[in-house]
Amino acid sequence: MLANTNSDTSVEHPSYIYTYACSGDEVSLCGMELRSLFGREIPPVIFDSEREVEVSRSPFIKERIDVMYAGDTLEQIYKMTEQVEVAGQTFKVIFVKMNDLLPAEKIEYDERRVIEREIGMRIEGEADVNHPQLVYGIVTLGGRWYFGAYHKNKATWFRQMKKPRSYSIALSTRVARAAVNIAVPNPAGVKAIDPCCGIGTVMVEALSMGIDIVGRDINPFIAAGARTNIAHFGFNSEVTLGDIADIEEHYDVAVVDMPYNLYSRITPEEQFAILVHARRIADRVVIVAIEAMDEMISSAGFTIIDRCVAKKGAFSRHLMLCE
Repeated sequence: MLANTNSDTSVEHPSYIYTYACSGDEVSLCGMELRSLFGREIPPVIFDSEREVEVSRSPFIKERIDVMYAGDTLEQIYKMTEQVEVAGQTFKVIFVKMNDLLPAEKIEYDERRVIEREIGMRIEGEADVNHPQLVYGIVTLGGRWYFGAYHKNKATWFRQMKKPRSYSIALSTRVARAAVNIAVPNPAGVKAIDPCCGIGTVMVEALSMGIDIVGRDINPFIAAGARTNIAHFGFNSEVTLGDIADIEEHYDVAVVDMPYNLYSRITPEEQFAILVHARRIADRVVIVAIEAMDEMISSAGFTIIDRCVAKKGAFSRHLMLCE
């Protein structure tokens, strides 16, 4: 048996195989999101894990295979798939194109279709390439082959890119969604707040993933815009009006998109006050800013445990995970 170099544990085969992709400007952000979701540095393009993550949460994850069978050769996989039971449901087999093969070992389109057919012929049931009830995937990683239930990212967050209320300096939907995943990798039981919520971009993404989050903003016009955007997508959450200094409740997590000196009249003293109050109201905080704020963050009592830079052309935002 070949070594599984990307495996989380020494089990016979991993529980899940994931693929992902990002643009050059998103490499740093993608890496930080995946570290938060999976608890380790992730190799390029494809990896395995014992952690189950809903693929549509991430703007970067493309696919997940829930591993049923693993083999050193395709012939072993072919034999194993004869055991698959579809219980009268239609099915489809997909060859996952993203893998860690060397360029010289690349499997071309025609061969991929042959592999899909070979597996399909061994599964007792009706194949349906257009509207299958069950979808299976076959992929190669680390010199081995893996077969199992296939899940594709539905990119449901695309619809949230078009908001009725917009704001020129608001976070992009992709950055906001990644920031939420960095802040709340495991949503169960977590209470979150966006105390400088703007038009609610972070809140909308968090709510779309079932995260318990509330918002607050000091600007009444902007807070009203956040409420409008949240309601537009069918979500429910409280957005209060006021300063972060007036928040008395404590939260597990906060996402703080710092007001920007380039666009807002805010002094360094006011920025520091926001950080101090963020430290007071939450145990874990993701700070988003147009520049690194290490000294100010440290003075507020935080330790930066991970960080990245999200770029869009010449404009950059720093994301700092603090505890």
